[in-house]
Amino acid sequence: MQIVVTGAYGQLGSEIKNRIAEYPGWNFVFTDVDSLDITDETAVNTFFSKNKFDFVINCAAYTAVDKAESDTENAEKVNALAPQILSKAARMAKAKIIHVSTDYVFSGTSCIPYSEEDKVTPIGVYGQTKRRGEENVLRENIDSIIIRTAWLYSVYGNNFVKTMLRLGKERGELNVVFDQVGSPTNAADLAGAILEIIRQTENNPSGFVPGIYHFSNEGVASWYDFALTIFELSGIKCKVKPVTSEHFPTPAKRPNFSVLNKSKIKDTFGIQVPYWKDSLKHCIETLVQK
Repeated sequence: MQIVVTGAYGQLGSEIKNRIAEYPGWNFVFTDVDSLDITDETAVNTFFSKNKFDFVINCAAYTAVDKAESDTENAEKVNALAPQILSKAARMAKAKIIHVSTDYVFSGTSCIPYSEEDKVTPIGVYGQTKRRGEENVLRENIDSIIIRTAWLYSVYGNNFVKTMLRLGKERGELNVVFDQVGSPTNAADLAGAILEIIRQTENNPSGFVPGIYHFSNEGVASWYDFALTIFELSGIKCKVKPVTSEHFPTPAKRPNFSVLNKSKIKDTFGIQVPYWKDSLKHCIETLVQK
């Protein structure tokens, strides 16, 4: 099994790299902007002409949500154009592609978990460009899976968990919003789900079922709940004050409700989805050991 992973330096790419020892018969190639510019179609086509792949896992994304509001050109190139280029190259090479997307394709105004069939109405540049990326992938390659996720964190990179651990040690009190609700998701669990889909395909080619899927950890929390649990699990004594989103005005509006329905990925691939507090505990224990 020959697999190329883009966005190798990010949280998800790093978590996939951390698990390759579990798949000794597979050959992984990890790329990032310094080794392959996925917004350059010529560079991508040349890369694919020199390498044979069975799978493309696209973890690369422009994730600076607020910056995207003014840096629309680059957000469009990375989130919409690059997935199109990769998906087309994969199709030409007879490779399958798994592309990672986001809860930001939804407005966040629902009160029940979003399913894959729900209407997408992104409210900012980040979500809009990610949605166009989804459409481009699906149009260019019928052997494509899109996995939407939300509230991603990891032992790698910069994320809410690491920020809270740092600020919790520096300050005695923090204000954290309570009116945005979602499911904190350990990138290690998402990496495991992606690799499990590929493993099933290796054993049974018909096991690859194209389409859009949702994956986040089980359970629901606000950012306030998330912060409280981080401090509880890490033993940090820091008071957390719940505030509304109005206390933290940002260029990009955040979805107030980002809970995803995971029934489809569980039913189709038998994916086991851990509870968010259990996965958070494992992440914090790993960070403390470091």
